[in-house]
Amino acid sequence: MVYTYAGTAHEDLFAAYQADEEPFPTGRCATFPSRTAPIEEMGVLRELLFPRCWNACELLDEEKAVLERLDDLGELCCQGIRPYSPDCVGEAVTPVLDSLPEIRKTLKKDVEAAYKGDPAAKSYTEVIRAYPGFQAIAVQRVAHELYERGEQVYARELTEAAKSLSGIDIHPGAEIGEHFFVDHGTGVVIGETATIGDWVRIYQDVTLGALHFEESEDDERTLKKGYKRHPDIGDNVVIGAGSKILGPIAVGDHVSIGANAWVTEDIPDNTRVFVSEHPTQEHKTIDGGE
Repeated sequence: MVYTYAGTAHEDLFAAYQADEEPFPTGRCATFPSRTAPIEEMGVLRELLFPRCWNACELLDEEKAVLERLDDLGELCCQGIRPYSPDCVGEAVTPVLDSLPEIRKTLKKDVEAAYKGDPAAKSYTEVIRAYPGFQAIAVQRVAHELYERGEQVYARELTEAAKSLSGIDIHPGAEIGEHFFVDHGTGVVIGETATIGDWVRIYQDVTLGALHFEESEDDERTLKKGYKRHPDIGDNVVIGAGSKILGPIAVGDHVSIGANAWVTEDIPDNTRVFVSEHPTQEHKTIDGGE
């Protein structure tokens, strides 16, 4: 059975393209060099989310073209899900496609955060086409919708494909707020049960990971699954390069964590954390702000 989308996301996306304002690309499309995505789903997503940046001008001309691309994406998703859920006829896929207009709104905020948070950023178009952190979060936000609807294995396939392109490993289960920015990004790992607030900036080689693992009650060789093991990051947080934030701890709002910090305990709001003596990570200073 071929998937056919029956929702209204094509109408909302088409209207959203027309409503774009500078500094996002507006008007007709420029002709950019072709960039092959690791998997076909990523290529279709790029076009649906930011057609002006990915040579998809036809989506700007009529809703029907948007609907056809949604059908394409829906069928690709169903093909990816069917090996795990053979009866898939779109129960999980249609709500994900329905969510694309809202995901696009959130991604535009991520673009804004990247542009404002990086002195080297020259334009929003540069962020959309060239920044690995944006490529990773664009896929993760869609994969998270699939993950929440029970298609967890296929969702993981999508984020793994994004990792192969970006070098950034964001599990589809992670819950990530608005205005999220990963700068540079190589080696960033964000675990399944991590949560991240709004206006969070992360630099390369950061891990939001687990500190300890629990064994299954039935088999000591199998690690326990489905429990909280990653940190919760508040709003307006900056995490410097090489830092490791480990365990189910809470990092408050307006926190700055310096490079190469090793954090395994809660951090209160308005706090700066940094390594007081380099190059070891044995000494950590926590300076409470006002």
